Amino acid sequence: MKTTKKLGIWMDHSMAHLMEFTSKHFEIETIESELSNQEKIASLAKSENSNFSKERKQLFEYYKKIGEAIKNYKRVILFGPTDAKIELFDLLSEDTRFIKIKFEIKDTDKMDVNQQHNFVKEYFSRA
Repeated sequence: MKTTKKLGIWMDHSMAHLMEFTSKHFEIETIESELSNQEKIASLAKSENSNFSKERKQLFEYYKKIGEAIKNYKRVILFGPTDAKIELFDLLSEDTRFIKIKFEIKDTDKMDVNQQHNFVKEYFSRA
């Protein structure tokens, strides 16, 4: 029986932890955004500022890196405390390379790495 490649991604606007669901030891790949939380808060407060386009570009590059890392998976759970997961999903939904990937999005609180690992393990174990 062929196993489906499954990936859990805990993310916010500053970093993403990618965890492939396997029966072996989980390895976590971290992708960091160049946009700090302070910059994000400042850009939301001043959306007309010239820095806004720079920060949007930084977020786009961050989402693009995540997209490249997940393009070969069949099932992906996006989870985390911010809207970053929704923004990523919206961006990937416009790209035909991701049309065959089944995505699910879950709101969660901030989690440490062990909590993230357990979340992914429990999610794919019942699915």
